[in-house]
Amino acid sequence: MCGIAGAFQQPDGKTAVSTMTDRIGHRGPDASGIVELVSPDSAVVLGHRRLSIIDLSSAADQPLAKDGLTLTYNGEIYNHREIRRELEAAGVRFTTRSDTEVVLEAWRRWGADSLRRLRGMFAFAIHDERSGSLALARDPFGIKPLYVMPRGEGILFASELKALLAAVGSELVIEPAAMVASALYYWVPQEYVPVRGVHKLPPGTWSEYHRNGRVTSGTYWDAAAEAARAAQGPAVDLREVLTSSVEAHLVSDVPAACFLSGGLDSSIVTALAHHRDPSIEAYTIAFRPEDNRLEAMPDDARYARQMAAYLGMPLHEIVIRPDVVEMLPRMVDVLDEPIGDPAAINTLLMCEAARQAGVKVLLSGMGADELFGGYRKHLAMLMSARYRRVPGPVRSLVGPTVRALPVAFAGRGLRTVRWAHRFLTFAELPEEEAFRRSYTLYDRDELADLLDPSLAAHVDGVIDSHRRIYEDNSLEDEVARMCLADTRMFLPGLNLAYTDRASMAASTEVRVPFVDPAVFRAAFSLPASERIRGRQQKAALKDAARAWLPDEIIDRPKASFGAPLRAWVSGDLRELVDDVLIGGQLVATGFLRSEPLRRLVEDQRAGRRDEAKQVWQLLSLELWYRNARAAGVSVG
Repeated sequence: MCGIAGAFQQPDGKTAVSTMTDRIGHRGPDASGIVELVSPDSAVVLGHRRLSIIDLSSAADQPLAKDGLTLTYNGEIYNHREIRRELEAAGVRFTTRSDTEVVLEAWRRWGADSLRRLRGMFAFAIHDERSGSLALARDPFGIKPLYVMPRGEGILFASELKALLAAVGSELVIEPAAMVASALYYWVPQEYVPVRGVHKLPPGTWSEYHRNGRVTSGTYWDAAAEAARAAQGPAVDLREVLTSSVEAHLVSDVPAACFLSGGLDSSIVTALAHHRDPSIEAYTIAFRPEDNRLEAMPDDARYARQMAAYLGMPLHEIVIRPDVVEMLPRMVDVLDEPIGDPAAINTLLMCEAARQAGVKVLLSGMGADELFGGYRKHLAMLMSARYRRVPGPVRSLVGPTVRALPVAFAGRGLRTVRWAHRFLTFAELPEEEAFRRSYTLYDRDELADLLDPSLAAHVDGVIDSHRRIYEDNSLEDEVARMCLADTRMFLPGLNLAYTDRASMAASTEVRVPFVDPAVFRAAFSLPASERIRGRQQKAALKDAARAWLPDEIIDRPKASFGAPLRAWVSGDLRELVDDVLIGGQLVATGFLRSEPLRRLVEDQRAGRRDEAKQVWQLLSLELWYRNARAAGVSVG
């Protein structure tokens, strides 16, 4: 796990790459390197920051050059030993024990066809001295980031957007469409980048840049096609697949640990990891009681303690008491894009605690909800079909009654009311529109009213993009369609993005065994009833888990990996909201309209509506915008 940066056909390539690798030094504090490769018609500079996980020797430092190929690589290949044996049988001789050298030799032998053989998370660049070309590639799910900026006759690339801003910020322009997308989703989808002229290499793809200016690209993993094939095949044994995946994700030459929230997903990963390595330890978080009250959050920590005791493993408990006024600006810088999810704070603080204890690798249960139908929105979408069968006159009474109820009373959050308010925003809409509205922050008109009228076309464009992605499949099962959309949008755009940035800010590596091609295929091989059975979500996963977990963990109420957002927005951040958001640059420039913004904040403070997530996201967007402008990025 590392940070990479590079330049192809750039006259100032070495200076730019040096600036970029310095800016992402947190991703790899163990070693660094820059290699410049110049010929009469080609100029390539590759940079690397290393977090040593596999083969800790300096021989495995990067960029790694061998027999005409030079590689800078970020990630881990969990089946590197198996691929190494296959290559050795074909006569390849290795000089390190690293997975890095395996990636290099696999590319030499199979080219882009090697990518489907790699089980892991990765983003890399590889230069071929003979052809003069530079190839970039990214893992199937977008676990590892890679930003690319076409520039002149070539490109710049880096693991984080902030690296490009540090190097060439004055050449970049704010992209309003991406800011609109951030306001809608509270994160930035794969197809958007908040500065114009930069794009994210799509998951499951590769691109090769040739010295004559030609670019060739390809897709080696298409989630919709893979899901369709799996759905047409036989059901896969989940226990076998999950056991294999967790075992594979434990490959490491340094100690590993687990995130343990006490929920189903993290408990499965922890139990399987503990079975493989009884010495493994776990980390969990807890919140202040007063924060739990306003948030109406269950006490997850007690389930984590119960699970750790069941396994007989050490549990490190971290009580979240951040100074959120200081923490929020730091998180905005860490997250790299305008991502308004406070759960990233939990990840950062847990990773920092683990790193202080000498742990570099942590396993997470992330991805199970997306693949197996575990979010409330998935069940709510099915319930909305039943709601639409309720006679119209009855529904006409239910809506106004529920909307009149406060979301908080006497300092306590009313969670059921919050959910009912949310449900009514999409319960009577068509499938794709309802699904989008089930997890985004505004409907179309609400967002358009909040923003400058000139941005209405961007609002429509972002909504149209969601429709295209959601409808791009041949799946007959509504739950499978929702899970596929989440895997393609929500997972890489939010959960994997904040996990990568927050963990790497603490110089740690988070691995996600559920986000794996074999697990993906197993999930989409399930019939509809095995994801959601009646009101039971992740039914097949729960059935499999009974071999490993106590019933109390499997059958406990669903809880989110969240934060006391409403307590923070209503209390700690009140002054920041007034001064930085309402009196901020987004209002001054006209991106946000003052009066709708004030109404939104007042509704939140009065407890009339639950707008805490909207306030947090807009505050994050304001701070991101200020950072970008400070880096020299202009406004178009």
